[in-house]
Parts: sequence; C-alpha cells; structure tokens
Amino acid sequence: MTAPAIQITDLTLRYDSGAPLFENLSLDIGAGQTTCILGPSGCGKSTLLRLISGSTGFTWSGAVEFNPPESSTVAWMGQDDLLLPWLSLRDNVLLGAKLRGELTDSLRRQADELIVRGRLAGFEDSLPSSLSGGMRQRSALLRTLMEGRSLLLMDEPFSALDALTRIRLQDLSAELTRGTTTLLVTHDAAEALRMAHRIIILGGTPAEVKATIDFRTQPPRGPESEEVLEHYSSLLGLLLEDHH
Repeated sequence: MTAPAIQITDLTLRYDSGAPLFENLSLDIGAGQTTCILGPSGCGKSTLLRLISGSTGFTWSGAVEFNPPESSTVAWMGQDDLLLPWLSLRDNVLLGAKLRGELTDSLRRQADELIVRGRLAGFEDSLPSSLSGGMRQRSALLRTLMEGRSLLLMDEPFSALDALTRIRLQDLSAELTRGTTTLLVTHDAAEALRMAHRIIILGGTPAEVKATIDFRTQPPRGPESEEVLEHYSSLLGLLLEDHH
C-alpha cells in the first residue's frame, strides 16, 4: 500500500474551557518519511497524533487529508509495550492477524523473519515476563510493523528505555520503517536529530509551528554526524524558548 502524504489545514481545537490548543494550524507531512514532532509538554503533540488517527473525542475544525486517500490505514505504537502476558513473543507479534482471523502459515513465516531482523531469534516462545524492557519494546515494534500499515504513529515509544537500548531501538526502527510515513512524537532532541527526515517544532498557546528542519541525509544518523552537530544547539534553543 502506498505511503501517504498528509496535509493538515486550518486545524482549530479548543478545550471545554474555551482555551485554544490549536488555532488555524497547518502542517505538511511528507510521504514515506519520518517526521518528528517536538515541543513542550501540553502543546498538543499527542493530540495531533490522535487527530490524524481519527480516534480523538475532541471537537475540532479544519481538514486532515491523505494523499492518496485510500492509503490512510494507521498503526500505533506508544510508550507502553502492551504485550499480552499469557502469549509468547511470536503470538504477540501475530496478535492483530489472529484477532482478525487472518493468521496463515505465510504470516507466521513473515513474523519469524521479522523476529530475526529484530534480533530476537531464540525468544520466539518466551513469555513477556522473561524479556528485558528493551526486548519487550522491540517485540511491540515488530507487532506494530506486522500490521503492514502505510502510516505509523509513534508516541514516545522509546522514552522509558535506558540510553543504549534506546539508540539500538532507534536504529532498528529506522531500518524497518523505511518507506513508511512515520510520525514520531518525542521530547528528546537527540532522538529527533537521529531519526527524522524532517523535524517540526511546536510551541506557544495556541500551539504553532516555531520552526522546521529538513535533512539532507538519511536516518539514522550518528551523534557525531555533520547534520546532528549543525542543528543541535539551535534546536535546543528553540525548545527552551517555551520554558522561560
């Protein structure tokens, strides 16, 4: 399925109190790329993902359009792995197909191949309780990718992990989501600099686009790469503006 571009136009959303979270916000999300959304807590990053997924209960106006329109099927990955404790790693990865009654030998083989690529070979029959936090989050990533969606929404999926595990998961995610339209919400400037084709910085009340950064090179980038070093200081400065 073709990965979609997403165009958000004149998005306005107000809380019940009347305070605006977004007011005439417009964004363009590139097809087949990873776009990172950065900004302070409360600026609407997670709400924006829910709006794009179609699952928000808020009243809002404006337009969220997918191009092509039929390519808007969504997979979601959050901070919690949400693995079912009574299922093996393999069965957790295959959960979506099993729930839909679509489980086939071909999908089982695909899952086993993905488990190998996710560096979890040998743990196929392990229960979540026997896995480390990093292994559990890797399993959650593989389960998300097994859905084969053209659009992947990720809400701080690596924030609870230690630094080394987080870097390994970032690398794996960049490898396995290549060609998928991915929106990654994060508080971590270094993660955004490593993972993104484009960074969008939100801030203010109501939230607006403070700046965007487009990259010349493909992710993941090393911490000493030219573009990471080029943008790190200015990105931190933009993020700190809303904390003064």
